[in-house]
Amino acid sequence: MISDRLSELQALLDAIPEPATLISLDYRILATNRAYRSIYVSEDCSPQQLLQKTCYAVSHGYDRPCDLAGEACPLRRCQETGQRQRVLHLHQTPRGEEHVDVELTPVCSASGETQAYLEILHRVREAAASAGADEGLVGRSPAFQQMLALMRRAAPSDISVLLLGETGTGKELVARALHDASARGRKPFVTVECSGLPETLFESELFGHEKGAFTGAVGRKKGLVEAAHGGTLFLDEIGEIPLPQQVKLLRLIETGTYRSVGGTEPQHASFRLICATHRDLPDLVKEGYFRADLYYRISAFPIHLPSLAERREDLPLLAETLLRRLPGGETVRLGSTALACLQAYAFPGNIRELRNLLERGILLADEGVIEVEHLPQHCQIHETTPDAGQLLNQVVKQVLPLDQLEQHYLTRLLHAFDGDRRALAARLGISERTLYRKLARLS
Repeated sequence: MISDRLSELQALLDAIPEPATLISLDYRILATNRAYRSIYVSEDCSPQQLLQKTCYAVSHGYDRPCDLAGEACPLRRCQETGQRQRVLHLHQTPRGEEHVDVELTPVCSASGETQAYLEILHRVREAAASAGADEGLVGRSPAFQQMLALMRRAAPSDISVLLLGETGTGKELVARALHDASARGRKPFVTVECSGLPETLFESELFGHEKGAFTGAVGRKKGLVEAAHGGTLFLDEIGEIPLPQQVKLLRLIETGTYRSVGGTEPQHASFRLICATHRDLPDLVKEGYFRADLYYRISAFPIHLPSLAERREDLPLLAETLLRRLPGGETVRLGSTALACLQAYAFPGNIRELRNLLERGILLADEGVIEVEHLPQHCQIHETTPDAGQLLNQVVKQVLPLDQLEQHYLTRLLHAFDGDRRALAARLGISERTLYRKLARLS
């Protein structure tokens, strides 16, 4: 029985540096290690009170398992497959919600029967779920978490990563996060702006040059490949590299060697390659503007960065975070009407455009609140839709309490979507978890 081995297992748990816990087959916490208790023990929950609580109650505040609350449950997957499982979750802590990479492994008896589950919580330090972070990635929407989960999988390895997404979605921030979370995190992170690099200077900038290699080369210059030795080389907007230079880049990637301009001896390169583009590279390959062999070399692990339209529910969090980070924005907030206006805006420039709008708003908001009139005119013009009053007059024939009105509305919508909560949440612009909580309150 697992209860007979608890003292032995407790010693093993305490040897794990990351937060870890032992969970019973019915989701109850049997034992925790010191790192786990340092995170989840608060004034209203002692270490002893943690025991026998369910993992979903402690981590999420749920009254039922995660898979019944609209989320992926690693314990349920373990039960179904008998194999180790990993999933990215948002966990509640005394400091607020945090991104956690949850790893669950079955603990079996000598006969192979599963007796409990070992849960190890890998805290995600590269991204925050609240506006308190001074730098780095911020978000909590499903689209953001999907991107973050892929990033966490790729970070520890040396696999080439291709970041795909519209301009302004934060590709360099994600590349930096991949670097920081890797074994090369203490080594250099070097960015190459491919779109702004003249073809005539490509080799010299990337590989360096020797003294006298060409007119004006008065001394030896170290190239960006050499500068990135041992670390990460980030090629931003790789789709802009001309075809003749793509050959030289391909040779570098395939052989791991290069020659400086004017040099004769091959140099050994050691770096992790991350590329980014807003272009459709497969289309460029078909049109003959990008080499197919280079594309397959750099796209071993593609990660799609969601546009702001795909993570619209993150907009209030992003706005608050950017205001805290912008000079003069610490004492400025975004008014509710301006926020509603921005939530209806298309944001073709994504987070970069949001940052620009907030910088403008900071300068115009004399009273510390960014209002609609502080936004550019093009952000204030949208398709005309009936206002809330008109819609309510069409649907409701009598005055109802708001909770009843929401109950009727969500019930009808859920029926119209054939019970597909994920699709309904996406259409409403809220997370599936938020929708679940609303439905749970109304049931």
